[in-house]
Amino acid sequence: MKDLVTAADKKEFIQWFLEHYELKNPEAEWLLQYLSSSEQLLSKVHFTDHFRNMPKAFLMSSTCVQMAGFKFYKNKRVTSDVEKAFLDVHNHPDEDVYVTLFFRDRANCKEYQEVMEALPSPRDPVSAWDALVKLQAELWLDEAARIARIKWLTKEIDLALDLRDKDSFACLSAEYRQLTRS
Repeated sequence: MKDLVTAADKKEFIQWFLEHYELKNPEAEWLLQYLSSSEQLLSKVHFTDHFRNMPKAFLMSSTCVQMAGFKFYKNKRVTSDVEKAFLDVHNHPDEDVYVTLFFRDRANCKEYQEVMEALPSPRDPVSAWDALVKLQAELWLDEAARIARIKWLTKEIDLALDLRDKDSFACLSAEYRQLTRS
């Protein structure tokens, strides 16, 4: 963990990461590439494990871990919409962005440790246990919603087949494939 990580170090790490890991959310990969495209943006990017209670934070996960694919935290609001995160970064390039990546063996990954920054404590101190419990609850709710949507889609796909509704079948099947591939 360093006090100062250069933009070049961050860019090199992002390139390394994207070569070695696949993010659950392909749009999140695009967002990382966008962040690495500008030295100005990279100067505002901070890799940290303390994403909670930061003014603006991204949580991104690779396909090899059981975590939410993408979460965007800003001013105590949370969304999984990468486009909203991109627009926020694009419209406010002067704001700091705190990025937490979840991937296999991250605790032992020297490349990740080299870009982790020693940051001041979050504005509103929350115990690590409380943050973990809240994150697990969010992940459980996300997964429950995904499973419920898959069940509903299965029923609707069956109905579309029964009715020989090709358009509905194609649309529902595309959503089903997207939800079940992760």
